[in-house]
Amino acid sequence: MIAEAIMSKIKPGAKVKVYEGKTPFTGIVLARKHGSEPGATFMVRAVIAGVGVEKVYPIHSPAIVKVEVVSSPKKIHRSKLYFVRNISGARIRQKLKTSI
Repeated sequence: MIAEAIMSKIKPGAKVKVYEGKTPFTGIVLARKHGSEPGATFMVRAVIAGVGVEKVYPIHSPAIVKVEVVSSPKKIHRSKLYFVRNISGARIRQKLKTSI
């Protein structure tokens, strides 16, 4: 289960490392749904070998060992960043004003 302090930092546009087992899944948080309810989730997207991969993680999952917030965006005006699917990495960095 994820600590309260980390849960508040998992926001759309943040770059996170999610540890489920040995290797972490590193990517951008696209969406966070249902607040901190028992069914709350967050969606992480990464490009692996030229293919976009999205994973949805339950916040209260015992399988998640640790979540590390690598970087956070300065300003995001949207709660769901689904537009990121259709643009390049350079354009994403420009829009989110981060170095991903």
